[in-house]
Amino acid sequence: MALDPDLEADVWETERLTIRPWRAEDRDRAFDLYARWEVARWLGAAPRVLESPQEAAAMIERFRGRSADPRYGVWAVERRDTGVVAGSVLLVPMPDGDGEVEVGWHFHPDSWGHGFATEAARAVVAKGFADGLAEILAVVRPGNEPSMAVCRRLGMAPLGRTDRWYGTELEAFRLGRPQE
Repeated sequence: MALDPDLEADVWETERLTIRPWRAEDRDRAFDLYARWEVARWLGAAPRVLESPQEAAAMIERFRGRSADPRYGVWAVERRDTGVVAGSVLLVPMPDGDGEVEVGWHFHPDSWGHGFATEAARAVVAKGFADGLAEILAVVRPGNEPSMAVCRRLGMAPLGRTDRWYGTELEAFRLGRPQE
């Protein structure tokens, strides 16, 4: 994870991806991503698709607000080879949590199956541990096998099902900071 000082703050690159704040000009791609039921069905306590580009613009502003604390954020994941936003990756405090932090990812179907979610999640997990986190959690809706596979590829330990966060039953995973 190399920070590029020539880019805006809070931007870094992996082998194939640029992870950066969402921008207003990403609105149409964000709408295309989050207006799809095959993506939205796995998100939030009451999944729903975006219904307008204006909703996508408001969502981008919320994402940027969640990135106000430099330890956390919801970032756009851009393919370095095409410049197309493949999806989102996040590292945020858990709601109603006790200081727990969650890693997550939401990708456009045209970017599924390429390892982008795992690559982006590894980068933000490394950032979280570099920023002093002792552990990072992930929560996945039951049945979302591709996201559970990402958790396993990250080396996360399954904790079982819980309804502790987001008001719905989820599969929880945990990853502790690597020992030096």
